[in-house]
Amino acid sequence: MQEKTEDKVPQYRAIHKFASISAQKVRVFADLIRGKYADEAMTLLECYPNRGARMLEKVLKSAMHNAEDLRAQNVDQLVVAEVRIDEGPMQRRWRAGSRGVSYVIKLRSSHISVVLR
Repeated sequence: MQEKTEDKVPQYRAIHKFASISAQKVRVFADLIRGKYADEAMTLLECYPNRGARMLEKVLKSAMHNAEDLRAQNVDQLVVAEVRIDEGPMQRRWRAGSRGVSYVIKLRSSHISVVLR
């Protein structure tokens, strides 16, 4: 059998764990930047006023700086290869409701990871 030899392309990544935002709010922007050049994705995220865009922008900026630190050949030609927004742990709080009922408030968190090639 013939083995598949892939060209080793260096990957540069950054991860923000336990971000205090719901994964659903950030996934909209992850779909927006996936597959684009890193600098183009950065300008796209800067146009949006949402908090999810700010968090994703910080992780993308960190991945770009990681590429600079590791002496990437073409920092301006990096492509956003993978963006994953996973759900993190939930904190549960309760709030008093009417007639002695307690309502559960779920404080959601997420794990944001960006991979550049």
